[in-house]
Amino acid sequence: MKPTWIVAGVGAAVLLGGCASSSNLYYWGHYEQDVYDMYIVPDKATAEKQVEDMEADFERARGAGKPVPPGFQAHLGYLYFQLGKFDLARRSFETEKANFPESAVLMDRFIQKLEG
Repeated sequence: MKPTWIVAGVGAAVLLGGCASSSNLYYWGHYEQDVYDMYIVPDKATAEKQVEDMEADFERARGAGKPVPPGFQAHLGYLYFQLGKFDLARRSFETEKANFPESAVLMDRFIQKLEG
């Protein structure tokens, strides 16, 4: 009977220990909500508003010592492109590529579009 209690206790500790970790690897800020709003409620998430939110979130992420999530810089680059800020768009695409090498093919295509 005693081994059953030990196994149950260890199992409960592992289960509860897994639930205790609520910190995220990335600083998400407004990113997910803005992307959602962009497609569902476009008037609520204009390019200007999203850039403002994302630039502020980027600063908060730096202050918190956390990286921004995959796609953050790519989306910011797309918004800069929409606003005609091509140098900032290129910088964002290059940053996305450097931080997430698996995005290199797509980011290279976006950069080529900027150049052509």
